[in-house]
Amino acid sequence: MLSVVTSIAAPRTHRVHPAWWVAGVTLLALVGAAAFRAVPGVLIEPLRAEFGWSVTTISAAVAVNMALYGLTAPFAAALMERFGIRRVVVGALLLTATGSGLTVFMTASWQLVLLWGFLVGLGTGSMALSLVATVTGRWFVARRGLVSGILTAGGATGQLVFLPLVAWADTTWGWRSASLGTTAAALAVVPLVLWLLRDRPRDVGAVPYGGTAADDVDPVRTGAARTAVRGLVSAVRSTPFWLLAGGFFICGLSTNGLVQPHFIPAAHDHGMPITTAAGLLAVVGVFDIAGTVLSGWLTDRVDPRVLLLAYYGLRGLSLFLLPTLFGPDLHVSMVAFIVFYGLDWVATVPPTLALCREFFGPRAPVVFGWVFASHQVGSAFAAFGGGVIRDVTGSYDPAWLVAGALCIAAAAMSFLIPRRPAAAGTALPTDPEEAAAAQAHG
Repeated sequence: MLSVVTSIAAPRTHRVHPAWWVAGVTLLALVGAAAFRAVPGVLIEPLRAEFGWSVTTISAAVAVNMALYGLTAPFAAALMERFGIRRVVVGALLLTATGSGLTVFMTASWQLVLLWGFLVGLGTGSMALSLVATVTGRWFVARRGLVSGILTAGGATGQLVFLPLVAWADTTWGWRSASLGTTAAALAVVPLVLWLLRDRPRDVGAVPYGGTAADDVDPVRTGAARTAVRGLVSAVRSTPFWLLAGGFFICGLSTNGLVQPHFIPAAHDHGMPITTAAGLLAVVGVFDIAGTVLSGWLTDRVDPRVLLLAYYGLRGLSLFLLPTLFGPDLHVSMVAFIVFYGLDWVATVPPTLALCREFFGPRAPVVFGWVFASHQVGSAFAAFGGGVIRDVTGSYDPAWLVAGALCIAAAAMSFLIPRRPAAAGTALPTDPEEAAAAQAHG
């Protein structure tokens, strides 16, 4: 048998480790893409006023967007293995810019579904949390929890911090200016991605931060779709996958799906100005940064299962209180809810990602892509269901109460996640060759 020895050049010395530059430009890409996701919640009322569309109709486009945003993620993770991170991110930014920019010409609701639902959903899905998993998995060994928290916070916060700006642009110049403004924000990130984003540490003569050359695993160059599908096929045999996916379904339902698109119209139903409600969601975004970074720091030190139990349980209790907090004026109790919900918004991501690594090893980015897909399916379910509940009952109150009960269920599921992976190993094989190799070494 022939053995091939590959010589690896000694890593170059860098004043600032390249991993931090990659993390920085990834953060900018996530924030730029998040601008697109800030728009629907603000524009529900303007679109109803101009076109006469119902909340259910507009929510259907938001639901398609959120579902595709999640379902694209596992395939995007596999495409990043096949074609590289930079190519996929640039393509995704251009696709989302096209979809958002063309909405200014739409005249029918099916065009909203096509442009905002399908094109923007596919584009932003390619820069979903699978990008966070891929970047942290390739470039970091130390500080993975902290970096995943920072990147997750950037993406989620961008969705919310843009809200006051979008609301102001809509009030001043109309909703079309808001749509074009978010298009420009994402396009502005493209040159930085081309300049600074690299696929792997070896591309710049470095090793992963806190690791060695052995941690820079060779990429998978073929079968991107097959890799994604087989990652799912292997993962569904594992109980932890179902518990993580179920919890993340409820996480998406109670944040991106319900609060993000429906909080503003719900507050407006109680007499609160749209700009004030948008400002409150922006505050959620500000505190989300602190909450998610803190969660990443805690994930490096505390059992992720305990963190998920606390995050979901407290979120459920807060949603039970929300219907009593709405009113035309802003009170301290509503501000307290906003601060807490910001701290808890996507604090679930670092511990969920850590558990995916624990149970699925090198395939964690692809498996996490599927777990995140469940998050967005939950988001789509709540985005559409919240609109239906509002049209049928005339109030959003039942939606908040159902979401609160489901969060309590998610806390229970987190408690049931096993304490350690199965004895067979931490990485589940995802294709017949890997399975045979695992059996041969077992």
